[in-house]
Amino acid sequence: MYDCIILGAGPAGLSAALYAARGGLSTLIIERGVTGGQIAQTSEIANYPGQALTDESGVSLTERMLAQAKSFGKKKKRDTILSVELSGEVKRIIGKKGEYEAKTVIICTGARPRLIGCKNEEAFIGHGISFCATCDGAFYRGKDVYVVGGGDSAVEEAIFLTNFARSVTVIHRRDELRAVKAAQDRAFSSQKISFMWNTTVEEVKGDDLLRSITVKNTKTGETRELHADGENENIGLFVYVGLIPNTELFDGQLNTENGYIVTDEDMHTNVEGVFAAGDVRKKTLRQVITAAADGAIAATEAIKYRA
Repeated sequence: MYDCIILGAGPAGLSAALYAARGGLSTLIIERGVTGGQIAQTSEIANYPGQALTDESGVSLTERMLAQAKSFGKKKKRDTILSVELSGEVKRIIGKKGEYEAKTVIICTGARPRLIGCKNEEAFIGHGISFCATCDGAFYRGKDVYVVGGGDSAVEEAIFLTNFARSVTVIHRRDELRAVKAAQDRAFSSQKISFMWNTTVEEVKGDDLLRSITVKNTKTGETRELHADGENENIGLFVYVGLIPNTELFDGQLNTENGYIVTDEDMHTNVEGVFAAGDVRKKTLRQVITAAADGAIAATEAIKYRA
């Protein structure tokens, strides 16, 4: 029996663990994957207050967050949660490796990448299609790569990919980017980055690796097939077209809107003793700084709830 169980070890979960443990709650954080969540896939962070001024990545930032939380007695387990029972005074969390009980639960399960929805997409995930430039960029050294999306993640990762790729082409369904101006300026000034506006990906093809991408102009309806320069070369397709919140576990127990958990400004869900923080909850800005703030608020409210 724990005072507080935190589901997810991204910035929201790590911040919640720090505040809960420091506040005297026996605290367990459960994570099924890598520490850091989505931010662990980010190669460069430039706008988190107090970060290292150079070479700060999602991994380096969250590693320090984890070490800080551990210093206050937080425990961490790696497990995949199969079901939850959130009603009542004691909350039950059922995982593959065991069952856990707590008086409060903070949900920080984050979100996962949204697929493009093109033909053959799932067949090439891990064989040419990636959602993580930090993880897979080095596989495309000297090759042509394409990035789908127009937001901050798409543009920042396109810039990162220039460290490896021969060329980087950003494919965007609109005629202008949504990324912050600083990132846009860097991308537009790069000699390696080009842009395909008003364009969507319709189909991907290849054998054991991705060899071609069929794109469509949304204004003219014209389609064409993109191949790598050079015989028998493979290409890379990096996808950044939004997120899907990881909330399936909580269907029928928590109020959601478009899949995101609905909370008040103090991170309270509709179930007493259950809080949500970070990308998994309904909010307007999903950044490391807002996730960390959410986690701190949720843990503070959990402490009050236990008082």
